[in-house]
Amino acid sequence: DMNRTFPDNVKFRKTADPCLQHTLYNVLVAYAHHNKAVGYCQGMNFIAGYLILITKNEEESFWLLDALIGRILPDYYSPAMLGLKTDQEVLGELVKMKVPAVAELMERHGVMWTLVVSRWFICLFIDILPVETVLRIWDCLFYEGSKIIFRVALTLIKQHQAFILEATNFPDICDKFKQITKGTFVTECHSFMQKIFTDPGSLSMATINKLRETCREKLLSQG
Repeated sequence: DMNRTFPDNVKFRKTADPCLQHTLYNVLVAYAHHNKAVGYCQGMNFIAGYLILITKNEEESFWLLDALIGRILPDYYSPAMLGLKTDQEVLGELVKMKVPAVAELMERHGVMWTLVVSRWFICLFIDILPVETVLRIWDCLFYEGSKIIFRVALTLIKQHQAFILEATNFPDICDKFKQITKGTFVTECHSFMQKIFTDPGSLSMATINKLRETCREKLLSQG
């Protein structure tokens, strides 16, 4: 995974001096020793790499990674990825409540949420949304917690509801979800961040936690 982490970024190339691949390796190995229950899971390389680019500091990146994986997003990067799978199901339930026409479209064509949003959750929008927008989202993520991920996802879906509903088959739906993460709506980060706090409407942690409990039980019962 080291060579696949931001290959287009000059600071991560082996010819760079200093090469941030070495820093990334140190952070990931240290975290694997620190949190043996998680160790290393695919996707963590992008999260840690982004933190290194932001902080330019190995120790700060380590502790921010620990805050994300250990406190804000528990079980996202554990071997079973139960937290990640649960939250994707929670998003599906929230879409049923807030954008029911899209939920009905997904159900009618048998499209599982994990197929269209897994990278949103695993990479926390890295390489999906523009860099400046991702940085603003991460500010809110550290300050307000995981609720922000749902706010961003719901805003993208709600703003592009008419466009998504044009889809007529399974591949078309998947393609629409790729396209809604591009364009001026997401590049204008200031207005986008305002939208994520208004478009989804009320979204309490009590509601999210209740849905998490239900979705987690459902996933566990499915084995």
